[in-house]
Amino acid sequence: MQSHQRCAIFIDGANLYATTKALGFDIDYKKLLKDFQSRENLIRAFYYTAMIEDQEYSSIRPLIDWLDYNGYRVVTKPVREFTDSAGRRRFKGNMDIELAIDALELAPRIDHMVLFSGDGDFRSLVEAMQRRGVRVTVISTIQTQPAMIADELRRQADEFLDLSSLAARIGRDPGERQARPPGDAPVRGRVDARPNLENRYGIRQPDQDED
Repeated sequence: MQSHQRCAIFIDGANLYATTKALGFDIDYKKLLKDFQSRENLIRAFYYTAMIEDQEYSSIRPLIDWLDYNGYRVVTKPVREFTDSAGRRRFKGNMDIELAIDALELAPRIDHMVLFSGDGDFRSLVEAMQRRGVRVTVISTIQTQPAMIADELRRQADEFLDLSSLAARIGRDPGERQARPPGDAPVRGRVDARPNLENRYGIRQPDQDED
């Protein structure tokens, strides 16, 4: 039964990817959206990720495009490149500020915030949302060693849900994990990314000849 409370989902893309990889399952983003829509008055679903702009092909692009057309508000920014003390090329793309600003702006219009992240830097944001009367659920996991959620974030949340407990509802069917056929490696700049979408993310798009 759907709740009358207004809800918004905030997904820290990089953090969620690391968490699902540690747990050994993949998110089906279509299932995730439908699951929350069936139980909550879901008004927004945000997905945040940084991207390397000068790459001709990005393995995450098919997912970003699909999310953007299928009910998610996708927020991206360029990855910042820097050289560490050892002279090695490094990349940094932190989306904390973008997520926090969106959440605080939306706070007067929602009753429930669902945060998919274990990053302890969000503790202050959670506290700020609670001061504005918003109930906050944090979704990450303590089933890994070490746990993927910072203790201070878990303590601050009104409710903590272990992502592993949601695998049956929002995870991709393991039977859909198929080995990529020989010769089906990603092609730089290729437009038709449907094989990537189905095999990697558990989301499907209509055939080109469908209306």
